[in-house]
Amino acid sequence: MGKYAALVDVSRCTACRACQIACKQWNELPAEKTVNRGTYQNPPDLSVATYTLIRFKEISDKGEIRWNFFKDQCRHCLEPPCKEAADGTVKGAIVQDKNGTVLFTEKTRLLDIKEIRDECPYDIPRQDPNTKLMGKCTFCADRIANGMIPACIKVCPTGTLTFGPRDKILKMANKRLKDVKKRFPLARLMGDEEEVSWIYLIHQPEAEFQMTVRAKRPSTVARRAFMKPLGALVAGTAFLGSVTTDSDSSIE
Repeated sequence: MGKYAALVDVSRCTACRACQIACKQWNELPAEKTVNRGTYQNPPDLSVATYTLIRFKEISDKGEIRWNFFKDQCRHCLEPPCKEAADGTVKGAIVQDKNGTVLFTEKTRLLDIKEIRDECPYDIPRQDPNTKLMGKCTFCADRIANGMIPACIKVCPTGTLTFGPRDKILKMANKRLKDVKKRFPLARLMGDEEEVSWIYLIHQPEAEFQMTVRAKRPSTVARRAFMKPLGALVAGTAFLGSVTTDSDSSIE
């Protein structure tokens, strides 16, 4: 269970990207060379050098154009499927600290990035093509351990981001939702707030934001538990088939 949580009230985001810069500075992440792609979203995607990204989506609404912004990064699942997948291959490659923060270690270079990325409901993990190390948001675990709030949250000038004990953030999220609904009747929480440490309040339909939320599927552990007896059943059936064949041959 996560000890802390963050609230992202997307209705307040102006895409100033102070969070992106703070994340780069605190984690000493290099800049990425990009080109003009006809959007203000920059860089184009998450990477091992970009842990958080403000995603832009242009919406045409009754003849008017508006932008919707979405802060994307690891949600720090309370029961992370990426860790479940990693534990079955390389124990200790992905760990969870006492606060519930999900962290990648140097052992991630031994993992299959496709398997780990496929397990993530939010398509977050990225890999350095040279070192094979995987990277993502650390929830500023080092800052939290020293009594500070995450860098991105500290610099947010609009109140989009809030950090605190998980129970208080959940209460704040529901209270904030009531206020936002007065202006945006379709506002809602993303619906996974009981499963993650980053809780999102969106003020428009989910389809009007650039984000990745995959359909839930059984965890790696559950699938492996299912496949184990299934594999034994298949092997047993094959064995019985061979016995039957031998018996029929002897009768003939």
